[in-house]
Amino acid sequence: MRQELLTGLERLTALTELLQRIRVEEPRAGVWEAADLQWWWRRPRASDEVSSPVWFDDADKPIAAAVLTEWPHAWWLDLIRMRGLTLTLDDLAGPAWANLERREGSPVIDSLVQADDAELGAWFEGRGFVVAGESWSGWQAATDRPAVAALPTGYQLVDRAVRGVDAAPRHPMVARNGPDVEARLRQTTLYDPRLDLAVLASDGSVVGYSLFWHDPVTGVGLVEPVRVEDEHAGRGIGYAMISAGLDRLARAGATTLKIGWESERAGELYSRLGFANEDTLTTYRLTPPGHRPT
Repeated sequence: MRQELLTGLERLTALTELLQRIRVEEPRAGVWEAADLQWWWRRPRASDEVSSPVWFDDADKPIAAAVLTEWPHAWWLDLIRMRGLTLTLDDLAGPAWANLERREGSPVIDSLVQADDAELGAWFEGRGFVVAGESWSGWQAATDRPAVAALPTGYQLVDRAVRGVDAAPRHPMVARNGPDVEARLRQTTLYDPRLDLAVLASDGSVVGYSLFWHDPVTGVGLVEPVRVEDEHAGRGIGYAMISAGLDRLARAGATTLKIGWESERAGELYSRLGFANEDTLTTYRLTPPGHRPT
């Protein structure tokens, strides 16, 4: 077993393989899909060039990693490991923890942990983290997906490859993620513009979007993110858009479908779309003394 400090796309490649290995070995283990971390790559972050430790076995396959990700109000520390390792959580987290301690301004640190991962939850609590909230992931078999629903009159569904470049020349997420979002997404291995849907109003404005990620190694189809603008909510746009994306995921070869949510309202929508078998996720947070939210 060896440790290597990696940055940027080289780290993302190793993490993709690690998360795929975990998912193939245990269908519901861990928090993240490889596509989650590829989705995070959509915009540059200070953490892109922060060296993070990845551990490899004697066959040069990734087996564990401590991942740092910069978000607007906190840095996330994710400890990802395959089952049965002799590597302790202290050793796994050490290099990343030291990096966080050196960061100017003593950032808030968050981590998302499966509620049934008692060992990892206890490790964070032992270092002063407190529970800051819960979120959920839901699953369903692709064969159980709902029928594709029609959009309300006056709305159009587009993607980036088949129907969308003329109708929507800018990527639908540019407004929130900057002009380079599509170029960044295309640097990843799992992004497929045919699975990248948006809903346009009659004037051509984007009223909703969602990305659908098919991982051919694990068979998981991930829905991440989902957005419907507030003034268009409650009209069935989200349901129709997601049902179309789930159908595309199944036709692309996904056998299992997954979506995550943080609010009761989103959970009700996803339940109507057939997502069940929920996993509860706990957010652990460490707030430095005297920290003031920005």
